[in-house]
Formats: sequence, structure tokens, C-alpha cells
Amino acid sequence: MQGRPEPALGSGDPVQAAIASAMAKLPKEPADRRPLLAADTVVGLGNRLFGKPEGRADAHAMLSALSGREHDVVTGVALRYLSDEVVFAVSSKVTFRDLSSAMLEHYLDCGEFVDKAGAYGIQGLGVALVEHVSGSYSNVVGLPLTEVIAHLRRLGVSP
Repeated sequence: MQGRPEPALGSGDPVQAAIASAMAKLPKEPADRRPLLAADTVVGLGNRLFGKPEGRADAHAMLSALSGREHDVVTGVALRYLSDEVVFAVSSKVTFRDLSSAMLEHYLDCGEFVDKAGAYGIQGLGVALVEHVSGSYSNVVGLPLTEVIAHLRRLGVSP
């Protein structure tokens, strides 16, 4: 849902942060027999949390911190259908390549970092930054589709 502010990130548990953000985005009103879904993705490096960068300098700092390191990508999901609500998180591990200054500047120049947790999009040019993914690829993109579909089915929704 657009228009709602996301909570400020700094440090903490990425699972708790992602779930709290997803729950805050879930509309409070019923949806007349339609399922409602809200999700948010957080990148965690140790106890540091990265949401969407506030600009190029913030994106540069995030990507520099992630360079050559493994980090967690966590998506919190909140689903509501009729009177049932399900809230869960999916975590994936992503390892970045060592990023040269030139590679980092080239990626920032493309502008893809805007509106991306951790300042990168694996589904685009950001894939060149990644050495390895362990876990759900669609989670790293921003919505863990396999898990969402399974939970929708449990709620009686045929996706």
C-alpha cells in the first residue's frame, strides 16, 4: 500500500522489523471477501538494518557496508482474508561480491537503488553485485511467492 510511511530503521532484529512494517501497512478495514496482503523487506547486516536509501549517499554507504559480506534479506508478510489473519517472515542469505569503486559508482549511476531495501534490486542490474543466494530468490526480489501462495491456500484462497 502506497502512501504510508515506513518505520525508521537503524538496528535490531530484521525479522521483527519486517513483520512490524508489514503489519503497519495492512489496511485495517475488511476487504469484502478479497484477501489483503501487505509486505515489507528489510536487509540486515548483523544488528544493522537497511531499508530504502534516502538518496545516493545513503545507498553508497549501504552498498559499501554490504560489499564482500553475507547479509540477511527478510520479508515480513501480513495476510487477511475474512476474519483470518496470518503474519510471517521469510529470510534469505545473500553474499555480495567485493565491490570495486568503479562497479559501485556504475551501479549507483543507473539509479536502480531507489526504492530498494539495502539499495539494490537483484532482479535487475543488482544481480551483478551478488555472488550467492541461499534461500528464496523471490524473497530477495521482495515477495516470497511460494510461501505467500501456501498461506493463501491455507486461508481458503485459490491464487
